Amino acid sequence: MATWIWILIVIVALIGGFALGFWISRKYMMDYLEKNPPINEDMLRIMMMQMGQKPSQKKINQMLSMMNKSSEQAKKEKKK
Repeated sequence: MATWIWILIVIVALIGGFALGFWISRKYMMDYLEKNPPINEDMLRIMMMQMGQKPSQKKINQMLSMMNKSSEQAKKEKKK
């Protein structure tokens, strides 16, 4: 076979590998962040204390539910 065919095969394989690797890593990170959200109850409590607020459990639950609702709305809008 001619050399140019091998070069073309290598280039196509590299582009395919990059695209597939990007897609797999993106899917993995999306699943990871969905299962392990970056902000949890303890982190929210610490942030509120640093801002000078005394967090009650009710306030923390309200903020977590607001954050969850906004993330769900963002997912729905992204799918449209």
